[in-house]
Amino acid sequence: MGNKNTEIIKIDRHDIDGRAVAHCAEVIRRGGLVCFPTETVYGIGANAIDAAAVDSIFRAKGRPADNPLIVHIADTDMLPGVTSCKGRQREILYRLAERFWPGPLTVIAERAAGVPANVSCGLDTVGIRFPSHEIARALIAVSGVPIAAPSANLSGRPSPTRASHVIEDMMGRADVIIDGGECDVGVESTVFDIAGDKMSILRPGAITLEDLCEVVDGADEVDWRRPFGEGKNEAPRSPGMKYRHYSPKAEVIIYDGDRSSVVKRILREIKKRKFEGFSVGVLATDESICYYKGEGTVVQSLGSSDDSLQQASNLFHCLRRFDGMGVDVILAEALPSGGAGDAVMNRLYRAAGGTVVICGEAPETT
Repeated sequence: MGNKNTEIIKIDRHDIDGRAVAHCAEVIRRGGLVCFPTETVYGIGANAIDAAAVDSIFRAKGRPADNPLIVHIADTDMLPGVTSCKGRQREILYRLAERFWPGPLTVIAERAAGVPANVSCGLDTVGIRFPSHEIARALIAVSGVPIAAPSANLSGRPSPTRASHVIEDMMGRADVIIDGGECDVGVESTVFDIAGDKMSILRPGAITLEDLCEVVDGADEVDWRRPFGEGKNEAPRSPGMKYRHYSPKAEVIIYDGDRSSVVKRILREIKKRKFEGFSVGVLATDESICYYKGEGTVVQSLGSSDDSLQQASNLFHCLRRFDGMGVDVILAEALPSGGAGDAVMNRLYRAAGGTVVICGEAPETT
């Protein structure tokens, strides 16, 4: 717990209180920290062109100093102040902006000189996003400055999709927490790098590779399933690449394979863990939760196995609920790919530190 006297201000996204937003904007301008909702998750924001304010984000979150931030803008007129990209990179940036902004896409481009180096942890690039959430856009616009904002959680914890999550982690650490209700998407933005040798998705989100390929020929996606901790000397170009993220207090293990094999393996693990004295949680879907009820476990569903957007919306809330119930270990079913499914699995994979048990014909390993 920090030593700030944190204000909690409720704002209706459909009937925005201009005075409340103006107050929060003044906090941003004077170097303070404001937690605010976006369509993806809640962010903890500071003036992106104030290096001291940016430093305070890292301190509030306990965030590693080499994990870059994303700069949020209120309209494309703010782009020249945050990126100095030219030529083809600039052309691609504006094509992406026309198609996907405002929305859950972060674009990595060349960093403008006016953006402090600590925003990008010394890299010559910067992640830029134009959020669609009404409160986020109003706060940035009234502040008159771009806002650097990672997710409003303690570093490594599940990201916040409700104000109650932010209050749990950021009371005493931020100056203001805006309660704007639940977030729509539920997982962080897609991060797409147009400044590297290849134009690649570095972090999957609701904007998929298929979506991006409609605008950018040759777009690809990095393999985020590489072993956790690999390349520790690399400077990550995007949040969510290097460190174990999105983790509840409980151990998380993912089980992958056909449904029958996964259910059998999880049921066996439940018995083993309970015999050892652990409190067990199971993270499943609507179609499979019936198999685990009555086993003396805490069972939560992410939603239908066919609805990746519903899974994304529920993931972090479920992980935090497991924490609230005092679960020691979470046994999670792997989810189908496609749509936002890759984004959900990316977050679950990071929460598990890469621990996946393959069930079925292949040998079961971790």
